[in-house]
Amino acid sequence: MPPVLLIDLSKIDLNQVVFDRNAIAEVNPQSFEMSQLDGIIWYDREKLEAVGFKDVTDREFWVRGHIPGRPLMPGVVMIEAAAQLASFFMKRIYGLTGFIGFSGIDDTQFRGTVVPGNRLYLLGHIKTIRSRQFSAKVQGVVNGQMVFNTVISGMKV
Repeated sequence: MPPVLLIDLSKIDLNQVVFDRNAIAEVNPQSFEMSQLDGIIWYDREKLEAVGFKDVTDREFWVRGHIPGRPLMPGVVMIEAAAQLASFFMKRIYGLTGFIGFSGIDDTQFRGTVVPGNRLYLLGHIKTIRSRQFSAKVQGVVNGQMVFNTVISGMKV
């Protein structure tokens, strides 16, 4: 049984975009094929929470080869999207300066598939913040179902 969702999506306007791809690109260095975060639709700086999304298209770099005839978003790309959400929150909303590097993942479970045509919602909660490190719980949701959950760690380098 999946854990309870970190954030109740029914209480959020899922059509409102607070930060678009351009705003994300101002702080997240990933670009071209590696940009895996299309928008932020909600955040709460006090609760250290945010909801972002990735609109998965049939033009993603992995579609042709993973898996031919039945394209499935690779788990590692889902984790990259989660890391980009956490990084954006820490830099743009929380105010951490400098380059943030990905330093680890823990407690990861994949619970469903993500395919072209899906909007992957990313629900994040920053768990801990230290002087140079942070960790965040992130869940991926498609069509109301959790498709993955993980804990991401980042480090200011």
